[in-house]
Amino acid sequence: MSTEITKTYKEEQAGYFKILAALLLLTALTFIQPHYFLENATFAVQMLIGTVKAWLILMYYMHLKGEKLIIMFTYFSLFIVLVFFVIVIGFDVANIQYVDQNYITAGDTVTETIDHAHGAAESASQIHDAAAHAEPAHH
Repeated sequence: MSTEITKTYKEEQAGYFKILAALLLLTALTFIQPHYFLENATFAVQMLIGTVKAWLILMYYMHLKGEKLIIMFTYFSLFIVLVFFVIVIGFDVANIQYVDQNYITAGDTVTETIDHAHGAAESASQIHDAAAHAEPAHH
């Protein structure tokens, strides 16, 4: 009893052309999307489109569609990496140092400090310019 699946050349070629058409449509969608819809979520949508395109290429053109063990190992590896990054980022955010000096978490206090320092520098520059252009005092 043989479990081989036989396909004709034309059937296999038609499958590849369908995948090619899907990849071309996704590529067109990649260029169209930022201008016509979901403008606020461009990064997420572009990453999703790229992931779908990569999956199609891996499964059909690299012939990994039937490789269950490799796919499960890949998903497990990706899960481990994701958990690692979530843990590392979680510790980093929880233990951030110099919160007042951090541009991300400090909010308006840092920009107010920078504006104040910039204003003080301009005042000092104006005083210096005024003193340089002043006429010397005659005794």
